[in-house]
Amino acid sequence: MSITIVLLIITGGVSYFSFQNPSLLDKLLLNPVKVSRYNEYYRFVTSGFVHADFGHLFFNMFSLYFVGEAVERVLGAIFGPIGQFYFLALYILGIIVSDIPSFLKNRTNSNYNSLGASGGVSAVMFAFVLLVPLQEICLYGFICMPGFIFGGLYIAYSFYESRRGAGFINHDAHLYGALFGLLFMAILLPGAIPNFFEQISTYRLF
Repeated sequence: MSITIVLLIITGGVSYFSFQNPSLLDKLLLNPVKVSRYNEYYRFVTSGFVHADFGHLFFNMFSLYFVGEAVERVLGAIFGPIGQFYFLALYILGIIVSDIPSFLKNRTNSNYNSLGASGGVSAVMFAFVLLVPLQEICLYGFICMPGFIFGGLYIAYSFYESRRGAGFINHDAHLYGALFGLLFMAILLPGAIPNFFEQISTYRLF
């Protein structure tokens, strides 16, 4: 069984049980004040396995499934069995790193909470974009575009919304998760960078 499927099962199960048990949700989500006051640093990881509702859970897990196994296969083909470790590190570190800016920004705000796998999913998705930039990515299953175009729009939108600071979506997690995914894959596979530019140089809109 792939690491992607294992993550889907664990995240789905933990999220479902947290829907039924608010006290469990409260123990697992990221609350910066509780982290700093009580040294509950585990929340940086556990917050990525709980979600606000079924819609939030479905969108993240659908996105992870779409790109996760592809990235996992590439890493497995290049590195062998240790490729699965690299994939898991990409995902878990993506969750952690993407939450650090929100933690620093809200470390004295006891009313701030963050949850969801968006940081890890964004990291995997942008690793995918770096590896196969011409592969189409579809929003909601029908708005499709090459990955490198999607990636540029995604980063620009996340940056804009993060600076605007409106709504309840943690756009910082999307932005920093995406940037971490690019950096992680570029360090792990330096050849992916020239390969990325070589691929997009062949792209023609018509």
